[in-house]
Amino acid sequence: MQRAGPEEEAAGAQAAAGGGGGGSAAPAGRLLRRELRLLESIFHRGHERFRIGSACPDEISCEFVPGAADRAGGSAHRGPPPGPVRIHCNITESYPAVPPIWSVESDDPNLAAILERLVEVRRGDTLLLQHLKRIISDLCKLYNLPQHPDVEMLDQPLPAEQSTQEEVSSEEEDEEMPEDSEDLDHYEMKEEEPADGKKMEDEGIGKENLAILEKIKKNQRQDYLNGAVSGSVQATDRLMKELRDIYRSPSFKGGYYAVELVNDSLYDWNVKLLKVDEDSALHNDLQILKEKEGADFILLNFSFKDNFPFDPPFVRVVSPVLSGGYVLGGGAICMELLTKQGWSSAYSIESVIMQISATLVKGKARVQFGANKNQYSLTRAQQSYKSLVQIHEKNGWYTPPKEDG
Repeated sequence: MQRAGPEEEAAGAQAAAGGGGGGSAAPAGRLLRRELRLLESIFHRGHERFRIGSACPDEISCEFVPGAADRAGGSAHRGPPPGPVRIHCNITESYPAVPPIWSVESDDPNLAAILERLVEVRRGDTLLLQHLKRIISDLCKLYNLPQHPDVEMLDQPLPAEQSTQEEVSSEEEDEEMPEDSEDLDHYEMKEEEPADGKKMEDEGIGKENLAILEKIKKNQRQDYLNGAVSGSVQATDRLMKELRDIYRSPSFKGGYYAVELVNDSLYDWNVKLLKVDEDSALHNDLQILKEKEGADFILLNFSFKDNFPFDPPFVRVVSPVLSGGYVLGGGAICMELLTKQGWSSAYSIESVIMQISATLVKGKARVQFGANKNQYSLTRAQQSYKSLVQIHEKNGWYTPPKEDG
């Protein structure tokens, strides 16, 4: 999906507002809190159609409930009634200049298309509310449901700000601080969340992985203080969410794959595929590899850029050397979803990992025992990927018959 660079938009908006310093961040934060209060008052956890599960200044989890009405209404969806559609939203410190970043826990292209159409929503101070209004309306259309009347409540004036003595004191302290200290809010935001929100965010994550997340946040703050910040706010926020979701995932906990950050970098992941289809030749090859070399996994490397999630990660096989399985020279992988043309910002990293695992099996990948391990390198993989993209931009992608998987 092509989309304008959010950071450029944010810079333009700040310049238009006449401002160099961080003075606009606090009013924007207060406005966001008022939006969140309105959302939670309308779409509470018992709402029949749309529910806000958790909401804090940088992340929202919610779900759309098609319910039983779609069966009576002659839904276009066939088969069993659809379950809840779980939706996540990440909000950067530059909101509303930088739009909210949405993702959905589904591979349904219809749902991904709904999120991609949010670029059409007109910008404004209450962009979050307008995004949700569009999402709920489009989901009702998708499931052949009548528009829910509560959606119109998103257009009402925001509730008055509830200033407490504590907030007033905080604002007085802010006036005495240097302007750049506003930028530290991004790295301290998690520490300032209410205890309930923090507990919900960490729910289902093991202690060892919680320690990794905490270490990442401390490293980010230290890098900022040292003037060595890397990446972008939008990419860092989304990658933190992806990593947190992975640590909660049944597939991760079930040992299907493992994730390790290279040199503690949030932008460089090593992913081990620990389990593949037991009926496949690749599974048997990995058992033999374990006997010979003590390793029974496929090692992948995921590299993320500053514009993630709007561009895909670069993914390559590191080891072992494989033949087949749509693996190209240098370890690049021939998959449309790993190109700009096939990528969607709604894809989760776990869904990409599981899709790669399935593609290797479908493509009849085999371990090349005794092959020169040096033939896989980042440079060669990037060259193969570049050639792949050029070929498919010219000739399109081949979709195999259904009997081929």
